Amino acid sequence: MKLNHISFLGSAAALAILAMSAPTETATASQSASASAEESTRQPTPLSPVISPVVPEHVTFAGKKISLDDTDMWERLDRELSAMSYTHGNTLLALKRANRYFPVIAPILKEQGIPADMMYLAAIESTLNPRALSPAKAAGMWQFMPTTGKEYGLEVGTEVDERYDVEKSTRAACRYLKDAYAKYGNWESVAASYNGGMARVTKELADQQATSAYDLWLAEETMRYMFRLLAMKMIMESPQQYGFILSASQLYQPIEYTTVKVNGPVDDWSKWAKNQGIDYLTLREHNPWIRAKSLTNKTGKSYTVRIPTPDSLSRSKQKTKVYNPAWISD
Repeated sequence: MKLNHISFLGSAAALAILAMSAPTETATASQSASASAEESTRQPTPLSPVISPVVPEHVTFAGKKISLDDTDMWERLDRELSAMSYTHGNTLLALKRANRYFPVIAPILKEQGIPADMMYLAAIESTLNPRALSPAKAAGMWQFMPTTGKEYGLEVGTEVDERYDVEKSTRAACRYLKDAYAKYGNWESVAASYNGGMARVTKELADQQATSAYDLWLAEETMRYMFRLLAMKMIMESPQQYGFILSASQLYQPIEYTTVKVNGPVDDWSKWAKNQGIDYLTLREHNPWIRAKSLTNKTGKSYTVRIPTPDSLSRSKQKTKVYNPAWISD
């Protein structure tokens, strides 16, 4: 009897607890329904606006006015301008590096009679990275293939690869660009040939009875190439218009160098660098054409090695220069 009494009390207690909890559960369900109704009528929080870049009626490249009235031309430029504007990392790096390398490239192009706008070709080829190497083994800022680099006067080997030398590869690129311009007479076809090959563009111009690469049906990459060139120029000329806000201190500053001529072999570049007051890392960073730890140089060829000044390697001591004032907001 005692055990039954305890069981009865336990059951009564359980029922009491259930009775006490029932109103709470009912209220919770009611509140949930009310919250759901409120959420269904609540206005969504607006996201950050995605603004389409404005494509103008025409652009100018290498002194030539290019109409964008043609629907296909307009849409092709719109595609590249939209993609480049919102591929922030690469475009931002190209802008920052341009401050360091355009002062090197521009005088060479001018000296060789190449339009300044062709600087943007290096920007779309490599994002202005002197050490760039593609899966197809195109190398350097101008992305020369080994055979083409040799054809245009660059040494390409295991110890020395001048495709990675900014000045020498720029001069080689000028030789190519002049050869192509002599063949086509317009810079858009020159640019297309830089991507698709001179033989292919020449054949297609003849087969399709066209005079400009803008009017050619080519491989997708090459058809996009000329419009990427136009888009890069537009962004670099007015970066703030496309959402790129930089200060002078964020641009990569030009490096000042002293130079040393090397006319013979170098047994150990690390020891050589130490004798010049720098380390091997600094030597390779600023002379990317050096591709091995030693230099045989049996022919006695003269190489110019750049030694960066200590002040130019210090952010607190380097001189702040801005190649294009339109690049900065301060």
